[in-house]
Amino acid sequence: MQQQQMIQQYRSYTDAATKRILIVNYDDDVNFALKIVLEEERQGDKRNYFQVDSFNNPISALKNVKNGSYELLIIGVVMPQMNGFELAREIRRIDNKVKICFLIAGVVPSKVRFDTVSGQGEGYQDKFIRLPIENKDLIEQIDNLLSFL
Repeated sequence: MQQQQMIQQYRSYTDAATKRILIVNYDDDVNFALKIVLEEERQGDKRNYFQVDSFNNPISALKNVKNGSYELLIIGVVMPQMNGFELAREIRRIDNKVKICFLIAGVVPSKVRFDTVSGQGEGYQDKFIRLPIENKDLIEQIDNLLSFL
């Protein structure tokens, strides 16, 4: 009986605190590194825990996205078969409330308007993660995107 209570307590804790994040980027090494940082950094945090899924193929990712299944999508811009902006548009058809940010290596072109892709009226300043990034800065940006205070 005690084991069942512990399992139930764990489930209620993880259901309340887990924030699901999907990373879609062609580079498996980047995906793995981001996943490890996001999941490991949050293990000791009683408020929030990130569960991270990742795909290196945008078509496979699109097939696995359901309405309400993720709080945040981190999408690489340059990918084969479908670029990150196209993927974001397709995902918006499935879930128009999920937060989306883009994974950028280098400088963000001034002509790029992320707000038109993501379907949100805010500016793009907080809708991208520039690589390389320090672990603590990554966590801070994700916290800000998910509005953790």
